[in-house]
Amino acid sequence: MASIDIQAITKRFGSVTALNHIDLQVRQGEFLTLLGPSGSGKTTLLTMIAGLDSPDEGRIVIGQKDVTHLPTNQRNIGLVFQSYALFPHMTVFDNVAFPLRVRGRPADAIQQEVAKALATVKLDGFAQRKPAQLSGGQQQRVALARAIVFEPAILLLDEPLGALDKNLREDLQFELRQLHHTLGITTIMVTHDQEEAMSLSDRIAVFNAGRIEQIGAPEHIYRNPATPFVANFFGTGNLLRGQVASLDGQPHFQSAEGLRLPAPEAAMPGTPLEIMLRPESIRLASPHSGANQIVGQVIGRVYLGATIRYRVRLPDGQVMAVQASSSDGEYRENDSVALNWSGSDMRVLGAEAKQ
Repeated sequence: MASIDIQAITKRFGSVTALNHIDLQVRQGEFLTLLGPSGSGKTTLLTMIAGLDSPDEGRIVIGQKDVTHLPTNQRNIGLVFQSYALFPHMTVFDNVAFPLRVRGRPADAIQQEVAKALATVKLDGFAQRKPAQLSGGQQQRVALARAIVFEPAILLLDEPLGALDKNLREDLQFELRQLHHTLGITTIMVTHDQEEAMSLSDRIAVFNAGRIEQIGAPEHIYRNPATPFVANFFGTGNLLRGQVASLDGQPHFQSAEGLRLPAPEAAMPGTPLEIMLRPESIRLASPHSGANQIVGQVIGRVYLGATIRYRVRLPDGQVMAVQASSSDGEYRENDSVALNWSGSDMRVLGAEAKQ
């Protein structure tokens, strides 16, 4: 295991700045995910760490060693690609043994270490098959076995489950997490899949346009997004803009369109705010008489079994995403509904991003 210290890394491709002074510390033994849309810079940073490309500025330190300009084979790194990158003419055994043979390990040690790696990824009995005789999930396990067989200090995963179908991807997410617990290798994964990042990671770094917008534990980022981009990309967020006003001596959030809502905790009157509300924090009910409610119209619904996703248009035209339990009753398109939530469920954007 080793820690990784990324110091002011910058990478340009012509007039495009792919990475803009990235600082990132990866703790020894942790599972860190680089999450972001295509073109955000996450894969570029992974190639810098792997030694497949060099930064224009900055340093990369693994453990206590500056590896910024070292070739890949001197970094003690295991790398798994989305495309598996297996040798089709070789057996599973020979694919996994390849990095050991390159390192000059003796034949008896290779036999033992390959057998151990295949057992770790649950491929006992597959040693003599060719990649073409394996399913996609099995091929990805071979790629993983090849990456860990020489006991690297760092494991890098580039969209490792992106080519698999949903059910298999979920199974392998669980297995990958268990493998990390067993081996304890410092692991960095690149993905654009938010659910995958949440299910696997100790921490997540959210990338946008060559910068890291927020770093933290999955729960922290989900509950306390630092920016509108993070709120929308990491899950679904309803964004409201306005300011805090006093109503009957109590602080309320008044949106730009005139909606008066419960104020978030510690809000000061007169403060302009941008706040976020998660869909599952909103409760729906049938409208009732009285002023203390916000009434909207259901304009869309998706039934998901245990839950139903609604889109509700408010009187000011804003559309709110709502995720409600199907056991709480169902509403149809064009139904009028009352929306309720607690002030404690509202999150002020722009709070401290690091954790």
